[in-house]
Amino acid sequence: MNVLRVSLIACLISSFSYAQSHHWSSNIATLISELPISNNVDITSDHWEHTVFNAYKDVDVKFPIQLKFDDSLYASPINKDMVVTSRYGWRRGRPHKGIDIDLITGDEVKAMMGGIVRFARYNSGHGRTVIVRHFNGLETAYAHLSKYAVKENDTVVAGQVLGKGGATGNARGSHLHLVVSYQGVAINPEYIFDFSDNNRIRAQELWVTKRWTTPYLHSSRQKTKPELFGTLEDALASVTREKKIYVVKKGDTLSAISKRNNVSIRSIVVANNLKSASKIRIGQKLVID
Repeated sequence: MNVLRVSLIACLISSFSYAQSHHWSSNIATLISELPISNNVDITSDHWEHTVFNAYKDVDVKFPIQLKFDDSLYASPINKDMVVTSRYGWRRGRPHKGIDIDLITGDEVKAMMGGIVRFARYNSGHGRTVIVRHFNGLETAYAHLSKYAVKENDTVVAGQVLGKGGATGNARGSHLHLVVSYQGVAINPEYIFDFSDNNRIRAQELWVTKRWTTPYLHSSRQKTKPELFGTLEDALASVTREKKIYVVKKGDTLSAISKRNNVSIRSIVVANNLKSASKIRIGQKLVID
């Protein structure tokens, strides 16, 4: 994706208050549609760092993020049926910013799309890792590998072997930890990719809101149903429907929180994967659906 186009869109968005976002003039809509876009950009010209997992720590990403894809299919990162053992979301009190895919040490791990290898080295926590930057600005990271099959600055095609799966770094058994990010912001991979036998990219144009980049709005134990935004207007309108986050205070109970927020106890329990008798703790973040 052309970074200039994203920047121009961000400037246009910042010129309007959220209240005005539901009343875009036809002139503004036309201007956005006519902004130049090209996939023929040099993806190695900006933040091309080999020694860090996140090369965009100094970048303030503007939302919503626009993603475009030339293809409707991606290549499966493994040769066997994909079994997701842990999803993007909140896990054991910490954010899990990717998905874990079951494999056996030595299984081939492949690039999901074409691009250029930015990172191919050991990373604390992730172990042996390969990061591919794709031509639309996305990056996919393949962690806990046992062996490398590529090196930094290699150009790869979809389906090309990047290395062998393993359990290096902080891994509980052999698996592939897959992270999908844009300018350092991790995105729930299941919003973009349909991890089924279809190997489909969910849409050739997607707008990503903060909901899909915020782990505590998702559970690592269950799949979040994707709500796709194909236009900027849809993405902006969705902000009013995004879930509220409540931080538990001293003396709070589920009953008190439900009354204060005009929602049922059951909706809180379901939204946060709690049991009705679960104890809540001060500082805990609860999704209010």
